[in-house]
Amino acid sequence: MFFDLTMPNILIVEDEPRMRRLLEISLGEDGHAVTAVPDAETGLKFLQREPVDLVLTDLKLPGMNGLEFLQEARRINAVVPMVVMTAYGSVETAVEAMKAGAGDYVLKPFSMAEMKLKVAKELDVQRVRDENRSLREALGKRYHFQNIVARSPKMQEVLALVERVAPTNATVLIGGESGVGKDLIARAIHQHSRRSSGPFIKINSTAIPDTLFESELFGFEKGAFTGANASKPGKFELADKGSLFLDEIGDVPAPIQVKLLRVLQEREFERLGGTKTIKVDVRLIAATNKDLRAALEQGTFREDLYYRLNVVPIDIAPLRERREDIPDLARHFLERFNRDNGKQIEQLTPEAVSKLMEYHWPGNVRQLENTIERAVALATASVIDAADIHLDGGSAKSAASSQSPVLPEGMTLEQWEDEIIQEALRRAGGNKSQAARLLGLSRNALRYRLSKLGVADETE
Repeated sequence: MFFDLTMPNILIVEDEPRMRRLLEISLGEDGHAVTAVPDAETGLKFLQREPVDLVLTDLKLPGMNGLEFLQEARRINAVVPMVVMTAYGSVETAVEAMKAGAGDYVLKPFSMAEMKLKVAKELDVQRVRDENRSLREALGKRYHFQNIVARSPKMQEVLALVERVAPTNATVLIGGESGVGKDLIARAIHQHSRRSSGPFIKINSTAIPDTLFESELFGFEKGAFTGANASKPGKFELADKGSLFLDEIGDVPAPIQVKLLRVLQEREFERLGGTKTIKVDVRLIAATNKDLRAALEQGTFREDLYYRLNVVPIDIAPLRERREDIPDLARHFLERFNRDNGKQIEQLTPEAVSKLMEYHWPGNVRQLENTIERAVALATASVIDAADIHLDGGSAKSAASSQSPVLPEGMTLEQWEDEIIQEALRRAGGNKSQAARLLGLSRNALRYRLSKLGVADETE
């Protein structure tokens, strides 16, 4: 089936044939393109292959129920508005539906006039959101989030994506080098979501020994192991009705990856040493400084978990690729450390700013923050000059003057890597196995890099 893209496209999921047909006819009379299906599974398949502007679903369905359908539909389309129909007019039912991603609900029995008003309202709200987003993008609108400094186009793209995904329940995977500010982006997503009044729980995977990982995430019961003198809830329980930020997800041990996948799929788990199944309503935000695609090749990260996490990927560029942010970041840190240390340093001199701009910042924003903190702590004048800025290894300019460039001028590391791979293929006469040996790579690792270059992996 092909939709008329000029008409609002509505998907109805209703198992009762007469109600399904009535809704299909009535909404079709208002100029909507309507598709009606009898169960959630058919609805999800339809969402995967067709554009939809609004979903109207019953909560009581055969097989997968309406709440489960809403959760799965959100993973397919994070922004489509949804209205639920229910004969169980309790506040709890409505709240559960809203948590699962519904924008509104209507109680059975209802009049078609009431239903049409609900549908019109949701379509209007979505239309306004789309128009506002398009207008902001057309006008070059700048996005602002508390404690996040982002003048550069790359960071503005990140914040635009945060604004769009925050109101949804979609799982987010934040990528970027250490020190770029992944935790700030995770907090911004939580604070601008419908879960903002709930807890924001952070856990760093690298800080937890493998033997304690399960108990940290899922808790434990009294007597589960030596020293477990009382039961303790895990991070997932503590984050119920809120967000769990799992930093450095690439370091999660393989056995825990299986349990994590189950929680993402079923929203339930058991404590260590327990038998009672605990259900939670948690939005997971994950972050990594590793290339998880490479980890998939190496077999250290589960592919099914990766795709569960990578619903909405957000990649943060390193500071050296967004130098426009450096002056504003430096001033932001100067103001903060002035307050923290009771100082009144007025500004950074142009020479100090220039020195900061020339440096390559291997530690990214975190290193810049530490540099300004040190300068403020040791400063004796009312301004911070270039001499007050202490940098590890000197500036990029001074380093370049003392030795030959690491990369050919005007070429990025990624471009240089591509050139090396292409040269290896030429020397190997197109034989990929031989090229992999020349590069010191495994056949699978070369296959992955070739796929990024758009080179087909034909059998040799």
